[in-house]
Amino acid sequence: MDNGEPLEHLDVLVVGAGLSGIGAACRLRQKLPRSTFAVLESRGAIGGTWDLFRYPGVRSDSDMYTLGYSFRPWRGGKAIAQGADIREYVTETAREFGVEERVRFHHRVLAADFSSTTARWTVVVERPRAGGGSETVRLTCSFLLSCTGYYRYDEGYTPEFPGAGEFGGRIVHPQHWPTDLDTTGRRVVVIGSGATAVTLVPNLARDAEHVTMLQRSPSWVLALSSRDHLADRLRGRVPEGLAYALVRTKHIALATATYQFTRRWPRRAREVLRERVAARLPEGFDVERHFTPDYDPWDQRVCFVPDGDLFRALRSGRASVVTDGIETFTPTGIRLTSGAELPADVVVTATGLNLLFLGGMALSVDGGPVDPADRVTYKGMMLSGVPNLAFALGYTNASWTLKIDLVTEHVCRLLDLMQRRSHRIVVPREPAAGQREPLIDLDSGYVRRAAGLLPSQGGATPWRLHQNYPLDVVGLRHRRVDDPALEFS
Repeated sequence: MDNGEPLEHLDVLVVGAGLSGIGAACRLRQKLPRSTFAVLESRGAIGGTWDLFRYPGVRSDSDMYTLGYSFRPWRGGKAIAQGADIREYVTETAREFGVEERVRFHHRVLAADFSSTTARWTVVVERPRAGGGSETVRLTCSFLLSCTGYYRYDEGYTPEFPGAGEFGGRIVHPQHWPTDLDTTGRRVVVIGSGATAVTLVPNLARDAEHVTMLQRSPSWVLALSSRDHLADRLRGRVPEGLAYALVRTKHIALATATYQFTRRWPRRAREVLRERVAARLPEGFDVERHFTPDYDPWDQRVCFVPDGDLFRALRSGRASVVTDGIETFTPTGIRLTSGAELPADVVVTATGLNLLFLGGMALSVDGGPVDPADRVTYKGMMLSGVPNLAFALGYTNASWTLKIDLVTEHVCRLLDLMQRRSHRIVVPREPAAGQREPLIDLDSGYVRRAAGLLPSQGGATPWRLHQNYPLDVVGLRHRRVDDPALEFS
């Protein structure tokens, strides 16, 4: 039972023990060693996404030299790493920096209310009861830092497919992969064309009778080496920290330049991507239909294929691509809009995510509810008019952790300033009325479905997201934290 009395007060509460939350906890230990903090995790393990996703072949979609933390080198041999290796890296980091014991598992944040009188958040948390069942308790904190990402952990997105109930096989979503599912010698249809689909197809094709990637429309796909040759050459020849910094800088520069090229010269970028795909596919393959989207690169995310494994599976004949619509499921497979039928024993719905901001916690200030969709983001990390709250969202066009590192470092600088000046409250002022744009500048389905749930970004700094790491280094690491857009009291 919730008796209404707070059990404990902490300087900082971090919500989420994934890549972002553990990074934030390590920063707090490094930069603010005298502050008290805890990490609340709704699940039972460290790792977030990399503990939740267990489908075959799950891996990073970014190189680990930038997806890894700036303060702890990635020591794995592969730049594109498997999910289990990333999970172990996050767990080892928590252990090495002494934050593992700060994580409180099975603690789900339900709501948080800020009091302007006490300058504290009262956070309502659901947790297991000692004798069984669950209970709600209250904690208070001076600053709340949400590191929950932006999608729902308890369910992925699956559209309603006509006739799905008549299908005689098994339908699974990659977000909750069944441990007892064996696709050996079976016919598998993977519905989707995004990062999850292009990962699943070559991995399932190793043992399945045949795997078909069924897509309504194609995505841009680019093959990359799973190893970094510069890292391999430097390993053991120069100090580890220097080698990591050099390789990390190379990847940052390459990713930034590539993104800028695709946005400034989209027609040429389309040609380059199409040529690279065509070079890896059998002669006569319909590249235009199956691998040439009608949108420009980075209007939606580009899918990376380590060592071209998807193209090898297609060349071997163990996998194929079908671009068509779904008319209905049948007892033995899927009938397409064209009238053709795909036989299937297993259907994998790699159809995307459901977005969820701040882990779904209900926010209020002085008892008045706060709808994040009505707010504008400050530096992509705070909400206008909401005191003593920050959130960590990574890049959509580069490694997630690059932005997270900058955000958590900036939060520590902000908290240090408040302590030194005896400020108890910091709040981004409401920006002047003007241009507002979606927070995530992608045209992907999961972003469109979340319209009305996420806050907006403004038209100019500091209310605008740049999706540009060098610019954010200047804005978050080197500029003063007592920004005129912030009100301290």
